[in-house]
Amino acid sequence: MKAKTKPVQSVSRRGFIKALRWAATVTGLSAIMYPLIAYFYPKDLPETPAGPVKAGPLAELPVGASKTVSYGRYPALVIHTPEGLRAYSAACTHFACLVRWNPDARRIECPCHDGIFDAKDGSVLAGPPPRPLDSIPVYVDREGQITIGKVGK
Repeated sequence: MKAKTKPVQSVSRRGFIKALRWAATVTGLSAIMYPLIAYFYPKDLPETPAGPVKAGPLAELPVGASKTVSYGRYPALVIHTPEGLRAYSAACTHFACLVRWNPDARRIECPCHDGIFDAKDGSVLAGPPPRPLDSIPVYVDREGQITIGKVGK
């Protein structure tokens, strides 16, 4: 007795292009939906860590440079200004886009809606953000490690 085999179906050019268009649509929708889902999930992730967080050695962060550090739900931005170290939540107070340090202009900028913040105190210099960036305590320990966040009791 001979076994039945299924005939191999070929995909037409039109069918292939439809599949590519569908994949692009799904990818585009996921790019839009991801920030919305990430905002609500996971619910048990604390807004800020309960204890201090190491941000690396001071020797690796020269004056004028910045570093982004994982810090609870949103990352933190640590900046070494000529006036000293500063740390802020990297989430813009407008729509929680991630801000970045502009060393040439010596200011913090939000790429989403042109929000601009002062590096000295996180205050809003321009754009739609309704309030300053959240400041995070920052200090350097005896070993030269930058630490941000609440110090233990």
